[in-house]
Amino acid sequence: MKTGRASKTALGVAIRRAAHQLMDQPPVLDDPLAVRLVGPGYRRHMKRATHPVARDFRAFMAARSRYVEDRLAEAVANGVAQYVILGAGLDTFAYRNPFPSLRVFEVDLPASQEWKRAMLGEAGIAVPASLTFVPLDFERQLLAEGLAEAGFDFHTPAFFGWLGVVPYLTLAAFRATLETAAQLSVGSGVSFDYALAPETLSPVGRTAFEILASRVAAAGEPFRLFFTAEGMELELLRAGFHRIEQCDTEQLNEMYFKGRADGLRLSGLGLGMLATAWLRG
Repeated sequence: MKTGRASKTALGVAIRRAAHQLMDQPPVLDDPLAVRLVGPGYRRHMKRATHPVARDFRAFMAARSRYVEDRLAEAVANGVAQYVILGAGLDTFAYRNPFPSLRVFEVDLPASQEWKRAMLGEAGIAVPASLTFVPLDFERQLLAEGLAEAGFDFHTPAFFGWLGVVPYLTLAAFRATLETAAQLSVGSGVSFDYALAPETLSPVGRTAFEILASRVAAAGEPFRLFFTAEGMELELLRAGFHRIEQCDTEQLNEMYFKGRADGLRLSGLGLGMLATAWLRG
């Protein structure tokens, strides 16, 4: 993504989360603010996102957000009171936060945050007192510095949600962010998605990846970083995390799409995975 302008891919994700609320019942991710936030200005994009061909993509957008929010609920149940959303984009969690004691920090590029705040205002969605915006460019600034300026408490546990960001980073930026999270108190955790190395994909998956990669590159936000599941586990262990969980398409289908009357489920393309890691004493 180019510094100084809002993310086109963030808008695409938000439109698909909104389309999920309209088309797939019951929704995997219950997000009553998604349609309001997108608003009426993107009717053509919404029409495309509600098409049956787009079903798998919007299902994945919903499932990955649901997965991270479920892991967050686990963290809150264990006493975590700080939630950091890295590359927040048009995520709506902070505006429907069900946890009264949870403080939320949205980290993103200044241009993206300015754009989001304008959209929130147009939608009539208030910014809660529990939310703090943290303007930051992952490639040029240290996450710890930005959080410190925002009043983040480094002496108490926190949970990090990090969706739709890792594939666009350099390896150095990815590792620096992981290391910041790993320096926090016991009980802290991080949950994110990542792209699988293209050479490990099936022929059909490789074709789908190439189509998607060309689209995001055309939007000025090319994919740069890929892992294998084994490589990701090594990265997390190296950073200092202990309890590690990785979740593929098959596991997501079992968790969130089993027994649906509408048959909604993720395809077997398997372009990426979700990971969660925790710090323990």
